[in-house]
Amino acid sequence: MYAIVEISGKQFKVEKKQKLFVNRLEAAQGKKVSFDNVLMVNDGSKLSVGNPKVSGAQVDAKVLNHLKADKVIVFKKKRRKGYKVKNGHRQAITEIEISDILTGLTKKSPAKKKETPKKAETKKVSAKKEKQDLSSLSVAQLKEMAKKKGITGISSMKKADLVKALS
Repeated sequence: MYAIVEISGKQFKVEKKQKLFVNRLEAAQGKKVSFDNVLMVNDGSKLSVGNPKVSGAQVDAKVLNHLKADKVIVFKKKRRKGYKVKNGHRQAITEIEISDILTGLTKKSPAKKKETPKKAETKKVSAKKEKQDLSSLSVAQLKEMAKKKGITGISSMKKADLVKALS
């Protein structure tokens, strides 16, 4: 089982019991943290891809250590000008260990069953609204609707003409 999770603006592929270095987190050493910005979960049999994140999925981790990464050298030079600047820094990082990956898949299936009767009702309401709100649609959307209905000469029509033809 693995998951792709976003931690501090970076995406990581994580598995259970994996140790990982991320940008410095505010949590104290030894504390547990959880990340709910899970982009994808694969539990062997099912693959869940979020749009943009998987609802109900969560990755739990334990903060092991706060430390500094290796030194990064920043060297700037402009040739033939005698300009050289050498700087460097050590990035603050946190070592974490992934303790658990919660998929949240069981929560999705009952919600889908409850929503199906509501969708049928909203389709009836949306059909009435489409007839009234043709002027709020873009020209491209109106042209697509006209193509579906088989109206010819839509390339030279203006928005008002399209609305008249569709209604």
